[in-house]
Amino acid sequence: MSTDLHGRTQRLELSDQNLRDFEAVVLDATPEGIVLSRSAFYPGGGGQPADHGVLIWQGVETRIAGVRRGDDLRLIPVEGDPVPAAGTVVRGAVADPRRSALMRTHSGLHVLCGVVFRDYGCLVTGGNMDELSARMDFDLPEVPAGFKEAVEDACNAEITADRRIDVRVLPRAEAFAIPDIVRTATNLVPESVQEVRIVDIVGLDTQADGGTHVASTKQIGHIRVAKIESKGRGFRRLRIQISD
Repeated sequence: MSTDLHGRTQRLELSDQNLRDFEAVVLDATPEGIVLSRSAFYPGGGGQPADHGVLIWQGVETRIAGVRRGDDLRLIPVEGDPVPAAGTVVRGAVADPRRSALMRTHSGLHVLCGVVFRDYGCLVTGGNMDELSARMDFDLPEVPAGFKEAVEDACNAEITADRRIDVRVLPRAEAFAIPDIVRTATNLVPESVQEVRIVDIVGLDTQADGGTHVASTKQIGHIRVAKIESKGRGFRRLRIQISD
């Protein structure tokens, strides 16, 4: 199956992360979810939440509060909003402030991951994000002196370096031939996935990843390591905040 297809829906955001408006045909619709022929709504995954936005059709607006994954991608309408019938042509609009903030945050987490792996050799054990704030967990038995400040400074040096962030899709065997392509303690890419999407912060971090990202590290803004928490058994949680 093509990497830009989920069920019956072509995923437009995977090839154009800056796309916010699109047209599509409704394939199926109930108050529990709307299936479109094509969509730029990121459905969530890898710690990145789903997009919000609206569908506009025949002078009517349906607010989208999220996306549900299954055999199809179903856009979740706000309770009580009207739902377009199958066959209706709609215009979709992804909420830009939320998507842009999540793109900056996701790319910031990749910078954090790249710095901690490069400087301390630590693998990721978990992570999550919201708009301009996030956390990432590492297998780090001991916290070296000055770790928080050193990581923050190194992350912002990589942002200042304005490193390009490239996205490409490779056959599974070719992707996993890249050294350290999986930065998590457990490989989360199912065996059934034969085409792997790669996000490359050129010169710093290359990972298998399905999320949306900015085009260069400079677009992230500034990273602040707000807190380091112990999660037991040598695991540490780093909480970061992104600002302009």
